[in-house]
Amino acid sequence: MEEKIKLHKKFWQGEGPSLLLIPPSRANLYDTNNYHIRFYDPKDMWEAELKRAQAVIGWPTDGIPTVRPNLGVITLPAMAGQGFQTPENSMPWPGDPLTIDMIRAIGESSLEHSKVFSLAADFYGLYHQYHSPEIAAYLPDTQGVFDIAHLLYGDEIFYSIFDSEPGSFMSELMEISLSIYLKGTEILKSAMQEYPQTMIHGHGTEQGVYFPVGGVRVSEDTATLLSPEMIEEIILPYIKRSTQPFGGGFLHFCGEHPTIFDQFTSLTEIKAIDLGNPEKYNTKKLMERCAETETVLYSRIAAEAGEEWQKYIDRIGSLVKETGARVILRPLVFPDSKQECQEMLDCWHELTSI
Repeated sequence: MEEKIKLHKKFWQGEGPSLLLIPPSRANLYDTNNYHIRFYDPKDMWEAELKRAQAVIGWPTDGIPTVRPNLGVITLPAMAGQGFQTPENSMPWPGDPLTIDMIRAIGESSLEHSKVFSLAADFYGLYHQYHSPEIAAYLPDTQGVFDIAHLLYGDEIFYSIFDSEPGSFMSELMEISLSIYLKGTEILKSAMQEYPQTMIHGHGTEQGVYFPVGGVRVSEDTATLLSPEMIEEIILPYIKRSTQPFGGGFLHFCGEHPTIFDQFTSLTEIKAIDLGNPEKYNTKKLMERCAETETVLYSRIAAEAGEEWQKYIDRIGSLVKETGARVILRPLVFPDSKQECQEMLDCWHELTSI
């Protein structure tokens, strides 16, 4: 792991090649078979995550083998007291929205005593007890402040959003959600024994990247439903406030929006950004924007129809070189054999070296 961390440090300093995270197999991102049982069993969760990470050891990739308690988007809202469902062979789903009084009654101390935090803490305990020094743990799926608010209050938030002045319930809801994010992230990182302002992040996969600056991850999927003006007024200030105590962080969003990528990458707190739907965006424009703002594009990048791995890596690597962007690529096209994956990695390093 230390050699990979050295490589990643050079990358963040603007030296050496961009990074390529080649998966060791074509398996589904998550195995949801019996997940509803595994969710409540930290040992079962640990063994499943360990099996995924072990496949990365010795594989030709720039990624560090990683594990996390895969508790889904409900992690922070459930730690705050919201109910949830665990359907058979499926990821968890949030329960009913909370009333205003229930939201106001949420206290920071309740997070540490929640069932979901206990599941996460027990998972990290197993990690520290049994893990290989080649494998790193990372944060569960921590939603951003506005996504937390949406999960807690439900679609009523889209009526309340028009009154976000200080003293309004919308303002109060966002402050409560910020408190949940900050406290929840703090105690999760403490359970991991990870420094506040650094991290290794795998973004739901079996391999990840070391962040020497930026210790948290944020998902803001609901934001794509808002106007650019609402994003500027409501979303961006809370992204800044939620990431600043941790030295910044990684941001993910899904969906298509005309301005959101430019708005998110305008924040110096966002060190790296991931798109859930990269096929909806012009790759060259994304890279140009990332080069302009010095934001790392840590993402999948869409393949063209019928594109083989050689053409895929040559096209994207050439764009990296042309635009000057720094990229952590999670490829959507890659070979099956270990030998060809090594060829792919070598080709990428040659194309993107500085």
